[in-house]
Amino acid sequence: MDTSYVQGKKYLWRLPHIDMQAALTLAARYNLSVPIAQTMINRGFSSPESIDAFLFSALERDVPPATAMKGLEKAVERIFLAIKNKEKILVFGDYDVDGITATSLVMHCLLPLGARINFYLPSRYKDGYGLSSSVVERAAANGYRLIITVDNGIAAYAAAEKAQALGIDLIITDHHQAHDKVPPAYAIVDPNQSDCSYPCKNLAGVGVAFKIMSHLYEREKQALPDKVYELLMLGTIADVVPLIDENRFWVRYGLHRTNTHESMAVEVLKQNANLQKPKLTARDIGFGLAPQLNALGRLEDPRQAVGFLLGSDRVQVQQVGDILFNLNQARKDIERVILAEVEQIITQGHIDLSRERCILAASKTWPPGVIGLVASRLVATYGRPTILLQISEKGDIAKGSCRSIPACNIFHALQQCGGHLTQFGGHAQAAGLALPVGNIGVFKQALEDYLSNTLTPFDLQQKLCIDAQLGLPDATKKLTADLELMEPFGNSNEEPIFLCKELMIMQPPQLLKDAHVKCLVFDQGILKPVIFFNRPDLFETLTQYAHEQKPCSMVVQVRENYWSGAVSIDLVGLDVS
Repeated sequence: MDTSYVQGKKYLWRLPHIDMQAALTLAARYNLSVPIAQTMINRGFSSPESIDAFLFSALERDVPPATAMKGLEKAVERIFLAIKNKEKILVFGDYDVDGITATSLVMHCLLPLGARINFYLPSRYKDGYGLSSSVVERAAANGYRLIITVDNGIAAYAAAEKAQALGIDLIITDHHQAHDKVPPAYAIVDPNQSDCSYPCKNLAGVGVAFKIMSHLYEREKQALPDKVYELLMLGTIADVVPLIDENRFWVRYGLHRTNTHESMAVEVLKQNANLQKPKLTARDIGFGLAPQLNALGRLEDPRQAVGFLLGSDRVQVQQVGDILFNLNQARKDIERVILAEVEQIITQGHIDLSRERCILAASKTWPPGVIGLVASRLVATYGRPTILLQISEKGDIAKGSCRSIPACNIFHALQQCGGHLTQFGGHAQAAGLALPVGNIGVFKQALEDYLSNTLTPFDLQQKLCIDAQLGLPDATKKLTADLELMEPFGNSNEEPIFLCKELMIMQPPQLLKDAHVKCLVFDQGILKPVIFFNRPDLFETLTQYAHEQKPCSMVVQVRENYWSGAVSIDLVGLDVS
């Protein structure tokens, strides 16, 4: 497909060739609006088979059998024996949403089967990430015979050796990239092992736990508890794994069930986020609910996190919900402070983005639970792989979070620079690491050398991939209804982006809260407001267009907005030229 590019104020716009005849044919066949038909074609859905497979999910086609996952049957057999023999089982989770939902899911599934089970959620501040030898020793002292990790463990070599020595069987369930060797565990269930043939490599940790529990219940000839699908949906969206293939099926299914039967936890989170709409979307979960859920890992007592997700006591769920609201508000304030500090470092030239390919900064004052979120915002703002490090009180160790751009697999980059690190793990776009403070400089240089050999100047240009052209008369309820067919939107199935040409700005734009720009545009007899969130840099440009009455092009997304019982079709601007 021929592709051309146009430079906008911030982004390089990718303009795919549009075959209008093919779009009209597809639109007529499936009763789709033409911009949505263009979007489908530009995303590679050209045959009826591929379009049907995308638009209409099917369990038999989209969900491979759990037994195709290496180690899963062995793990299920061991769990079954532990239940049968009344052995004590410990579920070891993680403090992020994926780990907490996975822990909740396993607990919720195994308790009704009669398991003698408990769970341990590590403290981000006291325990750090992953299963440790000390936790294994405490489990042995308390009579546990089986430990099941969820969303971690693929790099827990010392802990696995300790479990082996103490006679504890360890089942590792994880979804992070495996290193060159794997721990000596009783069973390892991780689709990202090189010798695992399971076709869906992109499951979240909660997804791997779900596959194990679903096979166990199938063996027991029982139906999974309904709550499982909500937990699976929440963890999958919050962990920003690709929403394609099996993940797409289960998120769709979970959203449908959640919107039909809303749990107390979801009801409280919706109230906190002021989401006044009849149906939740994946975007609502990702931007409205997940940030609150991330605060679960910062609760003083991590048991409250599982109690909140599984709870049936309205008073207790509401109490935790109130705590989450306050924690999330505090998190926003901390995030703004860290972001401002890093941006000042860049402005002062201590990080020179004209020659450096990544952003790396460190501080003793940055909370570890927030720096990953700030790193994501810096990637979105500057289009560079970003690593933020928190230095320990003693000043000897730095631990941090990495976020990356599509052109850079940060896990592979860390592998190449691993000699300077004491620990690392993660995925192509997000990872964690630890290293001695004295190694930060040499690590940064090694990473820059690696990136200079793997990234081109074109890779470092921020881009918007436009899906279709849109006239303002096309921005209707029909368009948003067709957009729903493409849901859920997220990683690898992004919300469609449209190009609006020859727009006239009818009055001077407004600057809202010194951050957002709102303007009124005209096209083909239609007036529409457009709002550019967090783009104060566009205020002068749009003011000039309005003053000179010059037509402009805008890149936008189309959304339904619910407010005070009314529904409007809104345009959210991304860039202008």
